[in-house]
Amino acid sequence: MALQIAIVPVTAFEQNCTVLMCDNTKEAAIVDPGGEINKIKAQIEKMGANPTKILLTHAHIDHAGGTAALARDLGLPIIGPHKEDDFWIQSLPQQSMMFGFPNVESFTPDQWLNDGDTVTVGDVTLEVIHAPGHTPGHVVFFDKDSKKALVGDVIFNGSIGRTDFPKGNFEELVSSIREKLFPLGDDIEFICGHGPNSTFGHERQHNPFVSDHRG
Repeated sequence: MALQIAIVPVTAFEQNCTVLMCDNTKEAAIVDPGGEINKIKAQIEKMGANPTKILLTHAHIDHAGGTAALARDLGLPIIGPHKEDDFWIQSLPQQSMMFGFPNVESFTPDQWLNDGDTVTVGDVTLEVIHAPGHTPGHVVFFDKDSKKALVGDVIFNGSIGRTDFPKGNFEELVSSIREKLFPLGDDIEFICGHGPNSTFGHERQHNPFVSDHRG
């Protein structure tokens, strides 16, 4: 049940939209289509993938801005994030004006996600972890078999997500990372919303915000 992963940086924020494809079935999920949907469609075509769903880690515009248009174009259900991010989804038109994004629409997901849920991509099962702090409804997708996690803007290589947005919470974010993500294992590689991949083990050693040495 191998998972093929392609990262497509989109928008002026260089957000890592991720295409996850099950090698067995060629079914694919598009995670965080923030914009530039033609770029995302080109990657799907290149992989020979059959997209079956859109997954959202959270609803900031650079992660969710292209969702409504892509879902309509490809006839895909929108799954996630947690319902606590609904206020961000409904504010997408305002976010688009603020950040200069073209014609971003709000939407209602076909399914909200909760901690402990699972979602499938072909034969692959992803575990859902509710990891609030950056946004209150942020979720992480974890594939135990490939030892990969899609963490959105919870943690980065050498940093963590901002908490100065509405309903952000620094203590909650640190708790999400240390109590929910680090226990998954030092060898878990994560794909974050911006910048290069890392592992939880590396961040436990070196991340200035959440390392074991910070106490």
